[in-house]
Amino acid sequence: MRIVVDTNIVFSALLNADSRIARIILQPRSGLNFYSTHHLLTEIESHREKLRQLAGYTQEQYDDVFAQISNRIKILDVRLIPVALMKNALHLTRDVDVDDTEFIALTDHIKGKLRSGDKALISGMQAKGWDKFILSKDLLEIV
Repeated sequence: MRIVVDTNIVFSALLNADSRIARIILQPRSGLNFYSTHHLLTEIESHREKLRQLAGYTQEQYDDVFAQISNRIKILDVRLIPVALMKNALHLTRDVDVDDTEFIALTDHIKGKLRSGDKALISGMQAKGWDKFILSKDLLEIV
């Protein structure tokens, strides 16, 4: 199964390496394939020090946890997503949260599911008829 993870999901996994979502991502034999875009890495890097401090990690511990989690996520170049899918995703997210456009477009492109903890995004997209979300509890059942 193909799962797109957004920034807040990876933040959660980084903040608590024993959390449900971290255990799901780090499970090597789950049959789940995780994807995201460079936007995820940019956001994580911009909050790196804050994440490290909140989690109580040393720099080495943070780097280790980040490496373990990021190694399980395939980062795809948004330029590989057809323009029509990007335009549709922008149209859908315009009044919800344009920062999530890439995640929506990528989910459509790989015909996957999106794991997000952003309740406003989930309700806003569902109101528009886009409901390709998956919950951690559902992923845990698969794992």
